[in-house]
Amino acid sequence: MKFLKETKDGTLLLVYVQPKAKKNEIDGIDEWRGRLKVKIKAPPVEGKANKELVKFLSKLLKAEVELVRGETSREKDLLVRELNPKDIKERLKL
Repeated sequence: MKFLKETKDGTLLLVYVQPKAKKNEIDGIDEWRGRLKVKIKAPPVEGKANKELVKFLSKLLKAEVELVRGETSREKDLLVRELNPKDIKERLKL
């Protein structure tokens, strides 16, 4: 899957975020961008959407998640420690 890249530190999860959604949820895969689509309730103000995205994915994956790129963009790269791409796909039910 294009949105998962294995690294020496963990797995890079490439996401496309839609802020100000009705609820936090995984919204499928954006094949054109090669990213996982994630809807987040928080507005994109003062890093609120970023914090909520990290918290949401950490809880969903039951792993440490860190934003590594895309602080002010809708396209974000997140590092998921201790999980390989196969485990992430299983936990996201994809």
